[in-house]
Parts: sequence; C-alpha cells; structure tokens
Amino acid sequence: MDVMSSITDPVFLVPVLVSIAVFATLFTLLMPLFERSDLDARMRSVALEREEIRARERSRLNAEAKNNKVAGLRTRDNKSIRQIVDQLNLRKALADDATVAKLRVAGFRTQNALNVFLFARLITPFVVLGAAIVYIFGLGYLGEKPFTVRLLACIVAAYAGFYLPNLYVSNRAGKRQKSIKQAWPDALDLLLICVESGVSIEAAMKRVAEEIALQSTALAEEFLLTTAELSYLQDRRMAFEHLGSRTNLEAVKSVTQALIQSERYGTPIAQALRVLAAESRDARMTEAEKKAAALPPKLTVPMILFFLPVLIGVILGPAIIQVMDTFQ
Repeated sequence: MDVMSSITDPVFLVPVLVSIAVFATLFTLLMPLFERSDLDARMRSVALEREEIRARERSRLNAEAKNNKVAGLRTRDNKSIRQIVDQLNLRKALADDATVAKLRVAGFRTQNALNVFLFARLITPFVVLGAAIVYIFGLGYLGEKPFTVRLLACIVAAYAGFYLPNLYVSNRAGKRQKSIKQAWPDALDLLLICVESGVSIEAAMKRVAEEIALQSTALAEEFLLTTAELSYLQDRRMAFEHLGSRTNLEAVKSVTQALIQSERYGTPIAQALRVLAAESRDARMTEAEKKAAALPPKLTVPMILFFLPVLIGVILGPAIIQVMDTFQ
C-alpha cells in the first residue's frame, strides 16, 4: 500500500511524467540527426536501373533491325531524289515547319519522305500540264472554244497539279487522325488496366500497341514509336510531346500532358487516365449523336426523289387502272 500510494502521489507522479515528456521530445528532435538518409542511394539506383533498361531496349531494337535487315525506324534514302532536291534548293522554296508537321501527322516522318513530297510538288504540275495539253489540243476537247480559253484551262490544270501532293497528304492525315480518334478510348482503357496492374508506361504502351493493332494500325505504330523514343531519348518528356505533335489531336495531347506531369512530379497516373478515358468516350458518343441528329435532314431529298414517287405509284396505281377499265 505504501508503494502504491507513493506512485500515485502527485508529488512523485508529475516529475516522472514531465521527465518522460522531455525525453520523448528530445528523442524525436535528435534521432533524425543520427539517422543516415538513403534517398540519394535510392535515386542513384533508380537512375542506373533506367539506364540499364534503355541499354537493353537499344540492344533489342538493334538486334531486331539486324535480323530483319531493316534500318530500325528509318528508311533508305533515295539518293537521286535527294540530289535533285538539294540542287534546286526545294526545301527552302517549298517546305517549312508546317509542311514537316503535316507530313508527320500523315505518317511520313523521315527525311526521305520530305524529299519525295518536294519532288512530287515539282514534277506533278508538268505531268498534269502534259496530260491536259494532250487531252485538250490532241484529242480535241473544248475544240469549239477559243485558243485562249483552252490555254487557260491548261494553266489551271497545271496549277491544280501543284497542289495535288498537298491534297493527298491532307487526305492521308485526316484518315489517320480518324483512325486514332476512334481507337483512342479503348487504348486508354487498356493503358489504364496495364498501369493499375503495376506495369511501367513503356511496357504498357507496347502491350496496348499489340492489342490495338487490329483496330487501328496508326495508333499501334505511334505507341511503338513512343516506346522506342522513351528508350533512346535522354529526356522522356520529349517522347510524350512528340506523340502529341505527331497525332495533332487534343485528346492525345491531354494524355501526354498528364504523362509529363506524372513523370516530372511523381503523381499517380491511373486516376488521370480514368478521367481522360471517360472524356474520350463521351466525346465519341457526342460525335455519334451529332451525326445521328444530322441524318433526317440529309434523308429528306432522297426520300422526296426516290421514295415518294414509288409510294404514290403503289397507292394510286390500282385506282388509276380501275378508272381506265371503267372508261373503256
């Protein structure tokens, strides 16, 4: 009883509690000074691991290129076309940054593609002009027209031939963007599944490219190219920016910005991908609803021209026949 009374005595209990509080405070403040942080070592190990992954991917791509006898992501350069372009200085006369960007959106990313495009813009007007001359003056088309009118028609044909390569590239870019836009929500869902399962963004893009290739070859190609750039480029941000610039789609650029922020600040990417995938699906549904809403006005003229005469004939045909039989 004496021991319990002495322990519960406030004169003894208060100094003990104060001593414990002071010791805990000093322990909390002084222990971090004696601990050695391993953050630098962990960052160095992560950097070394990333370099090892890059080296391994480079060796794998080089081995695949050697086995398949292709020059990796590049194609063989046409020397004759390149010499013509260089001698006539067509890059300075006909090409700018917008032209190169448009070719990339259309899927033509190499220097050889730019040379072929410039050569086509040089040759196509003369080819179209020759065809127009043969068709108008040789075969006699517009023969009743004056000579100046026929000459003007040839000049207009040559002027149109100058823009034929641009029309082809624009058409190719539009089809490619449409294919990517249609398959983009499904690709985001697959990418989200891979990321949530713990797969790295490079492996996730490679896996999604394999799965989405049947639906959109263009999107699979872009994902594989981005995976290669993530392995080759020192700054991973550039690889994501190149993906957005090559596709030139706002939905893709939003995802690339989210990936860049995640890469820079270490934020989780799964939630952002989930929101962006939902927005892409809503946008695709809205576009489909817009097309469906515009369908009735487009069907009005065909119905008037084709359906109503047949319907009138079916309804009034028997009555007309009976009237004719009655009068006969």
